[in-house]
Amino acid sequence: MLFLILWRLDLVFNSVNLRRQNSKDLENMNIEVVILAAGKGSRMFSASPKVLQKLAGISLISRVVKTAQSVGARKPIVVTGYEAKQVEKHLHSEKISFVKQKEQLGTAHAVSVAVPKLKTDSIVVILYGDVPCIEVETIKVLISKVSSDAIGLLTVNIDSPEGYGRIVRDSNNSVQEIVEQKDASPDQLRINEVNTGVIALTDAQLKFLLPKINNQNAQKEYYLTDIIKLARTIGLEVKTVSPSQLIEVQGVNDKKQLGNLERSYQLIQAQNLMDSGTTIADPNRFDQRGTLSAGADCFIDINCIFEGENVLGSEVHIESNCLIIDSKIADGARIKANSIIEKSHVHENTTIGPYARLRPDTKVMPNAKVGNFVEIKNSMIGDGSKVNHLAYVGDAILERDVNIGAGTITCNYDGTNKHKTSIGENVFIGSNSTLVAPVHIKDGAFVGAGSTITTDVPDNCLGIGRSKQKNIENWQRPKK
Repeated sequence: MLFLILWRLDLVFNSVNLRRQNSKDLENMNIEVVILAAGKGSRMFSASPKVLQKLAGISLISRVVKTAQSVGARKPIVVTGYEAKQVEKHLHSEKISFVKQKEQLGTAHAVSVAVPKLKTDSIVVILYGDVPCIEVETIKVLISKVSSDAIGLLTVNIDSPEGYGRIVRDSNNSVQEIVEQKDASPDQLRINEVNTGVIALTDAQLKFLLPKINNQNAQKEYYLTDIIKLARTIGLEVKTVSPSQLIEVQGVNDKKQLGNLERSYQLIQAQNLMDSGTTIADPNRFDQRGTLSAGADCFIDINCIFEGENVLGSEVHIESNCLIIDSKIADGARIKANSIIEKSHVHENTTIGPYARLRPDTKVMPNAKVGNFVEIKNSMIGDGSKVNHLAYVGDAILERDVNIGAGTITCNYDGTNKHKTSIGENVFIGSNSTLVAPVHIKDGAFVGAGSTITTDVPDNCLGIGRSKQKNIENWQRPKK
C-alpha cells in the first residue's frame, strides 16, 4: 500500500512538471520520429526481414522513412532487430539513426532503446516499419494535438476489429485506455474503435511514462499501448485523430496481406489518375511503382506497369502489357502492345511498337515510327524517320526522314569500346544491312539491301558492300 501511495505521489508531482511547457514552446520543438522495425516477419517465409518486402516497388521501411522525413523529422530513428545489418545496409544514409533491440520484449521496450537518441524538447512520433501508407498530413494533424496537457493517438473504426487493441472510452467519450485483444472482456471485444499504434507526445512525457509500463499481461510483454492509461492517470488528455483512408493504417504480416495492400494501393493510384482525366481500361489491372503524371485524354490499357518517374502528355494512348520506366512520352504518342520504354524521351505524335524496346538514353523525335521487334539504345531517331521492324539501332543518330529496312543492325561495339553511327537526312537503308561503326551515311544516301558498310557513304550516293553472287551448276542437293 505504501508503495502504491508513493508511486501515485510521484505521478502527481511529475505531472505538474510535464505541464510547465507552454504552447509557444511546443511550436518551436523539434520533430523526432521513432520507427519500429525489429520484427522478423516469420509469416512472410522470406530470407529478408518483413520491412524490406516491397509495396509498389519500394520497401515498406523506405516508405515510412520518407514519410518521417517529409514530416520534418531531424533524423528518423529506426529500431532494428532481426537481420539488422540488412536493414541498415538497405537504408544506408547519414540522415537516419539506427538502434538495435537485442531482445523482443514488446513495443514499449522497442521504443525505450531509442530514447537515448531523442533530442530534448522535442515532439516524438511513433511509427511502424510494416505500416507503409500513412500520410504526411495525418501525422501533422496528430502532432498538432500534442500539448503540455495532451498526447495524440491515431485510431480507426473498422467493422471487423479482430486482433486489434480496443479503445476504451468513458461516459464523456474521453479515451481511458487501450486493451489488447487477448486481455479484453466480452464487452470490450465489441468495440469497433481500435488502436493503430501511432502515437505523438513530447519527449518529456515519453521519458516519464515509459519506465512505468510493466509486463503484467497475457503475453508478458511491455505494451506501448499501456502508456495511454498511464497518461490518463496523471491527468493528461488523449486526443484522437483518424486517417482519411483505412489503407493508411493497414499493416503487413504475410504475403497475402502484402498482396491485398498492393491492390488497394494501386487502385488509389488509378483513381487519382482517372480523377484528373485519364481513362484506364481496368483499374484492377494497373500498376504504378513510382510517380506518374498525365495530361488530358490519355488512355492506358490493361496490364501496364509504370516504374520510377514518368510523365505523359495529352492524348497519349498506351496499349496493353507495356512497361514504362523513368520516361517522358509527349502529346499524341501511341505506344502499341507489349513494348518496353526505359529512361527515354518519346516526342509528339510518334508510334512505338508493338513489341518494341527503347533502352536508356533514347530519343524518338516527332512523327517518327519504331515498329515491332525493334531495339533502340542510346540513339536519336529523327523527325519522321522509320525503323519499322526487326532492327537494332545502338549508339546512333538518325536525322529526319530516314528509313531503316528490316534486319538492319548498327555494329556499335568492337569488344572494348562503343562507336557512333551517324545517318543524315532522307537516307534509305536497305533490308538486312550491317553498319559497322564508326561510320557516317550522309544526306540522301542509299544503302543496298544485304550490305556490310564499313566506310562512310557520301551525299546522294549508293553504298553497296556485298560479295559477288555465284551460281553453281549441277549442284547436288543433300540427301537424307
